[in-house]
Amino acid sequence: MSDAATRLHAIRSAVADAAKAGRREASEVTIVAVSKNRSVEQIEELIEAGQRHFGENRVQEAQAKWPALKARYPDVVLHMVGQLQSNKAEEAAALFDVIHSLDRPSLGAALVKAGWTGPTYLQVNIGEEEQKGGVAIAELPTFLSDVRATGLHVAGLMAIPPSEVEPSPYFALLAKLARRHDVSGLSMGMSGDFRSAVMLSATLVRIGTAFFED
Repeated sequence: MSDAATRLHAIRSAVADAAKAGRREASEVTIVAVSKNRSVEQIEELIEAGQRHFGENRVQEAQAKWPALKARYPDVVLHMVGQLQSNKAEEAAALFDVIHSLDRPSLGAALVKAGWTGPTYLQVNIGEEEQKGGVAIAELPTFLSDVRATGLHVAGLMAIPPSEVEPSPYFALLAKLARRHDVSGLSMGMSGDFRSAVMLSATLVRIGTAFFED
């Protein structure tokens, strides 16, 4: 078994264990391998091992790697997981299959103009941190209503908890907001905390380091 296959098996097993602990099915959770700053060769090893969902943080980097990879592996699903500039919306719409970081009206308008029809997650500033993107919790109801009115496909909510604190309360809060606003998707959890996220209803986890580093 290759190193990539070994890591994929370990992460899938960890997700399955966390799902069981949360009284859920592992099949309810999509594992997104975040491949920013990773080579085409590293990505291809994971694809060959069976991984099919990948995430990138920057449009320009994704454009350099993914058109050829998607041509070779047409069943791969590419997720935009970083902050997206409005002036990159058209390029993102042409390359990505899922967007996780819609956080302001101007970006929503740019995506509509670009003809984007894919699943879209609204990023919530769950820890109310000035340096992070995401719509404020208090503004989420209005923002969600406005986005839905544009016709964009709201698939769920995304958030990144504050670093160096226990993430579980933030995951629980995002899950509560999703239930309150009748959205089913929850993009939350990364390499260091995805187990907690899965137990607290994550439907997508964004894992980078655990896939690519020892």
